[in-house]
Amino acid sequence: MSNIKVIEGGVTAAKGYMAASTAAGIKYKNRTDMALVYSDTPAKAAGVYTTNVVKAAPVLWDKAITDSEQLVSAIVVNSGIANACTGEKGMAICQKTGEAVASVIGGDAKSVLVGSTGVIGMQINADKIAAGAIDLLSKKAYGLAAGTEASKAIMTTDTKNKEVAVQIEIGGKTVTIGAMCKGAGMIHPNMCTMLAYVTSDIAIDKKLMQEALSDVVEDTFNMITVDGDTSTNDTLILLANGLAENPEITTKDENYQLFRDALFFICEYLAKKMAADGEGASHLFECQVVNAKNKADAKLMARSVVGSNLSKAAIYGRDANFGRFLCAMGYSGAQFDQNDVELFFVSKAGKLKVFKFGAPLDFDEEEALKILAEDDITIYVDMHEGDAEATAWGCDLTYDYVKINADYRS
Repeated sequence: MSNIKVIEGGVTAAKGYMAASTAAGIKYKNRTDMALVYSDTPAKAAGVYTTNVVKAAPVLWDKAITDSEQLVSAIVVNSGIANACTGEKGMAICQKTGEAVASVIGGDAKSVLVGSTGVIGMQINADKIAAGAIDLLSKKAYGLAAGTEASKAIMTTDTKNKEVAVQIEIGGKTVTIGAMCKGAGMIHPNMCTMLAYVTSDIAIDKKLMQEALSDVVEDTFNMITVDGDTSTNDTLILLANGLAENPEITTKDENYQLFRDALFFICEYLAKKMAADGEGASHLFECQVVNAKNKADAKLMARSVVGSNLSKAAIYGRDANFGRFLCAMGYSGAQFDQNDVELFFVSKAGKLKVFKFGAPLDFDEEEALKILAEDDITIYVDMHEGDAEATAWGCDLTYDYVKINADYRS
């Protein structure tokens, strides 16, 4: 982390990137609902997408582009309607969006990536999306404010916009990586329910970009859950326009590793922000499993704990019912001996051991309540069976989650 400098900013932090937002009236009224990310210099693109068999039209459009050698100039994103389960009309919307942008900047419609988030099964008004895309191009601008407003325009049930930027040094050149994302509900590992866009001015081989992105997803976005639902629209895009003018990274050397570490920081930061902003959430809920037999088991257990509705309800109720966490580990599919396990509650208020080697411990309920009252809570589990570890993030389960999702279309 000492070689990674966190700076203020988001998708406009890196050289050559502009952004914009507009109110196109896709579904929402009296708020911005479309965003643009634009690179002055066409950029290489990599992507990771939902594992849901039911894939939204923008996912199919973007994947075809990032799987090719096509350079990308723009990303256009709308909120309100997901353009999922929309058939040929949905794909036509992607095409029309690309054509609208290309009519202004030149080039091919396939140089434009698209993203959509919101209600599944509704059609987007083609004229509104095209007009919105052209309006975005007229408003595009450099600077922090433009990037921040773009990050707000892609929100649905999010309560906070999410953005971050870092800098690293490669070959004597400053490389900047910025990002924005949205996600609060329908979030579950593989990936989560999210749209995330990472911009960079690094010079790097496209295949290595894709390898780095696919690699870091496993321990970041794939380790968060809010409600057990995997979206039709999950998209993570990485752009690299080369304007930092660093020596191009073509092998997995120390420069590649530094870039990969910076990308990991970006993705982990945003993943935790999404988990903390889960629909109706009042706590970020983390489970850290250490000294497990292997990585696979550690990940299974950590994700099972934060994904358990009973565990999430206990966190909401500040209930020191550690049995719920052990139960979730037990049905996760991982194999372990409960007589080797120690379990702790951890937060800024302290660390409390509540279970040791197969038996409960006498602990101070008031101290436990104090620890569980903090905004960020960790269930720390020492397996004492190996040296593998994994961390997963989620949130508590509140009454507001049901309220939000019971009237989502209205």
